[in-house]
Amino acid sequence: MNPMLITSLFIFVLAILLGVELIRKVPQTLHTPLMSGSNAISGITIVGAIVSANSESLLGLAPILGFIAIVFATINVVGGFLVTDRMLKMFRKR
Repeated sequence: MNPMLITSLFIFVLAILLGVELIRKVPQTLHTPLMSGSNAISGITIVGAIVSANSESLLGLAPILGFIAIVFATINVVGGFLVTDRMLKMFRKR
């Protein structure tokens, strides 16, 4: 196997484990404000995915993976905004 592929897979798995551990330690009262911040990160992910979807690769995987990343990041952004909007409606006066 390619050493670069092994290194990339190791970093990917490490990022998954670190992300799960960090999210597990966050109190429930902070999840919604943190989701608002993650919407900005997902917006950056969408830009990167658009660049990736437009690139050429040997196996043709970059456009496919870029498209999948665009779909999932868009779902994350829209869902995050809907949850944030719902949370903010709870604090409005009737």
